Amino acid sequence: MIDVLIAGGGPAGLAAGIHAALAGLRAVVVEPRTTPVDKACGEGIMPGGVAALSAMGVAVSGRELRGIRYRDGARGAEAWFRDGTGLGVRRTELHAALRRRADALGVETVRGKVGEVWQGADRVVAGGRTARWLIAADGLHSPIRRALGLDLPDRAPARYGLRRHFRVAPWSDFVEVHWSRHGEAYVTPVGDGLVGVAVLSRERCGYAEHLSRFPELAPLLGERAASGVRGAGPLRQRVSRPLAGRVLLVGDAAGYVDALTGEGVALALSTAGAAVRALARGRPEAYPAAWSKLTRRHRVLTEGLLSVTRSPRAARLIVPAAARLPTVFTAAVHALQ
Repeated sequence: MIDVLIAGGGPAGLAAGIHAALAGLRAVVVEPRTTPVDKACGEGIMPGGVAALSAMGVAVSGRELRGIRYRDGARGAEAWFRDGTGLGVRRTELHAALRRRADALGVETVRGKVGEVWQGADRVVAGGRTARWLIAADGLHSPIRRALGLDLPDRAPARYGLRRHFRVAPWSDFVEVHWSRHGEAYVTPVGDGLVGVAVLSRERCGYAEHLSRFPELAPLLGERAASGVRGAGPLRQRVSRPLAGRVLLVGDAAGYVDALTGEGVALALSTAGAAVRALARGRPEAYPAAWSKLTRRHRVLTEGLLSVTRSPRAARLIVPAAARLPTVFTAAVHALQ
């Protein structure tokens, strides 16, 4: 029998497969898309995520990141990472690297969808396969989470993300977050001649219109678009719990606050590892507490920033406040590493 059936072969699902193999468990990943999988993503990995990749034996190339910089026109504030460096890496490169490591460890990956899930006392059946446990890593709008009735309503205004790449030499080794009353633009170096620009906002309009609201970026990016526009949202997903019977939710499927603090990949890797460790120890009931501990700082800090951004006037105070209180800003960046 399969020890762990994994629904979804993105970073969270492949990380779960890698951790399972390293723990001596037989894992099968079910994914409908071909490798590499691209999606809307800020593509900046925090130092904790870089360390997690190294611990899994995943080798991926990218652009070294030294910290976070907030910009609002001419005003700015920056904080260096304390514990190592981050990594700017194309989502496709990250996915391919994870897949290579999973394949090398003997993790079976099959093309398809999991579909309906049936749970028994000692097994779960999904996608025509029987396993002891199912890990749902099927993304932001997880069908498995919805089918299990784990979604919670959310009355907060929805936010959406759009991302495009530009063929231009990075002008900084920082992830730059440009603020406006309309939203935020994240500029992440992902190669020697390539940057990704992700825009987050509650307003629904095209990418070009969003980008026009950050006039300081126009002369830096020019007309050198190097990819199409990819979108995601609504970003916020509230979930009652990350465990339901013999099903464990990891990554975005386990709930998501916002991309504001750029921790999506790091949290996907860490929650996947926590889920597998709980199973390997025979204590799946310990996973919700582990998940809560791993994600608590991210949830608290991101919720706090989001509450400020709901008021355009208050949002314009974020960068001046970070510049006037550099110690506080640096402490917040270090807390998210």
